Amino acid sequence: MVEVKYMGSYDYIPSVPAAVVSIVLFGISTVLHCWQMLRGRTWFFIAFIFGGIFEVVGYTARVVSSKEYPNYTIPPLAIQAVLVLVAPSLLAASIYMELGRVMIVTGGEHLSPLRRSWLTKIFVVGDVISFFIQAGGAGMLVKASTAEKGGNVIKVGLIIQIIFFGLFIITSIVFHVKLVKNGSRVLQQRQVPWKKHQTALYIGSLLIFVRCIFRYIEYNQGNSGTLLQHEFYSYIFDAALMLLVMVAFNVVHPSEISKLMEERKGGYRMELIG
Repeated sequence: MVEVKYMGSYDYIPSVPAAVVSIVLFGISTVLHCWQMLRGRTWFFIAFIFGGIFEVVGYTARVVSSKEYPNYTIPPLAIQAVLVLVAPSLLAASIYMELGRVMIVTGGEHLSPLRRSWLTKIFVVGDVISFFIQAGGAGMLVKASTAEKGGNVIKVGLIIQIIFFGLFIITSIVFHVKLVKNGSRVLQQRQVPWKKHQTALYIGSLLIFVRCIFRYIEYNQGNSGTLLQHEFYSYIFDAALMLLVMVAFNVVHPSEISKLMEERKGGYRMELIG
């Protein structure tokens, strides 16, 4: 094996038990999400499932990497660097789309600070841009000649993600407050348990937001930084937080929102026919 040293490599033996536990827990949550999506026909949540798959494959590559100390090879390092890094972007895409659907089923689209028709597009586009920038930067890490530049590219992608998530959280809060104040004039919201779904959105958004800040600090410190060279931090501020995001949406799954949207559409069709 050829020893490699680039931003994203580490000078310790990765913990196999920690990686295996991550694989198992992410795997269980992902399989459950697949079942929930199929059962509830919640097709917009497919990106969320791919995020879980990325986590599973990423930590599997970490197990492989643990067998190669101290001469790590590029493939397992690159796979975990890219997939674990960009997985939260896939989770975020589904979270963005859920808020627009909550607005529809509550009848509170007009209460959004952004037009509902543009809201999902704006945040998903921002998320896609962040995704490709981070993936591109992670890909550059595998070469010593472009490693430093790759780290800087990743930081740009993370900054974009942090900005959009911050704006998303603000948008969610403004909508929430207005819906509470105007509840008596928004008749549909009385029939929708929207608050628990908003709570899940807040929890997921905040956890991903914190994780992005952690990753930015990590890459800002560089290859010899404390955060990168002690895997405890990555499991606490990345793996654990992303697992909590997945579990939160297992508990409060948006299939209920999808069902309500179908009922609303059916109701609208009946009104038009009648």
